[in-house]
Amino acid sequence: MNENPMATNHSFTGSDDTADEAVRSTCDDATICKRFAVSKKYWKDPYIQYFTKQPNESKAPEINRGYYARVMAVNLLLDAFIKKTNCNCQVINLGAGLDTMFWRLKDQNMLPIKYFEVDFPAIVMRKIHLIKTKSPLSISIIETHSSSGLLIDGCSMDSDRYAIIGQDLRDHPTLLERLKRFGLDTKLPTLLLTECVLVYMTPEQSAGLIKWPSSVFSTSMFINYEQVNMTDRFGQVMIENLQRRQCSLAGVDVCQTLETQKERFLLNGWDNANVLDMMTVYNSLPQADVHGIEQLEFLDEKELLQQLLQHYCICWATKDSEDYGIADIMFGASDFH
Repeated sequence: MNENPMATNHSFTGSDDTADEAVRSTCDDATICKRFAVSKKYWKDPYIQYFTKQPNESKAPEINRGYYARVMAVNLLLDAFIKKTNCNCQVINLGAGLDTMFWRLKDQNMLPIKYFEVDFPAIVMRKIHLIKTKSPLSISIIETHSSSGLLIDGCSMDSDRYAIIGQDLRDHPTLLERLKRFGLDTKLPTLLLTECVLVYMTPEQSAGLIKWPSSVFSTSMFINYEQVNMTDRFGQVMIENLQRRQCSLAGVDVCQTLETQKERFLLNGWDNANVLDMMTVYNSLPQADVHGIEQLEFLDEKELLQQLLQHYCICWATKDSEDYGIADIMFGASDFH
């Protein structure tokens, strides 16, 4: 495998060495892969076209199906949380990159009270520029904003319902302080999302990022999507491919098993944690939809798809002090239909 097949959305670091630049480049990898899958009709996303050009080369069918499983899994969990709280909540997308989630939620009339994105300042500046220059992006923000002007500085933007902040995710006290400055309400149910973010931090740094929300919010959910089962040969090849691009997986030790992924949350203040590898998730998605996307492209080697999906997982942890029922959110549950 020549590429990181399910690349991260973003970067999180504050320095400018070669490794950090390599991590930042994966933001574009993920966006390009998503745009290609959307162009093949794996799912609908009318906004991704404003964040990247249509790729010149096609992506392998197993990559497209992998991204389909990833996007559907994150959407299902996030939407279930928003429904349980009747939209009376906040979402914080950490390492959001060029993600389009805010626009999807607005179109589906599912916006939380406020949607926050945090990423490396250089990526945030790019995203703000695209929002300002592409009217389909800016209109959605303006329509949800009560006054005439948006607060925009070099690497942040704030409006009533959407904020984007350039910030190093490893500096937890500053991160929380800036989120509060942009309107974070610690009394509201809050969902945090990371996709291939924690793996680029040391286990100590990611533990800190996981721990503070569990003490700040009484009702919260944390969704983490990233690699797992990285000790076998397939996992080692993935690591070697990334290392060739100067991408160091500083947090790979936590990605050894499903159990290590789950334990990191239980050890850092969360009451409940669930984890599934993405092959199990793929088989748990609405099978009529899965059958539909499997008709889009012929897949020669199903074993490769299975290997790939067994090396990614989705973990979701909850704290439900006010009994919203978010601890009951599961794949295949009635919340998803």
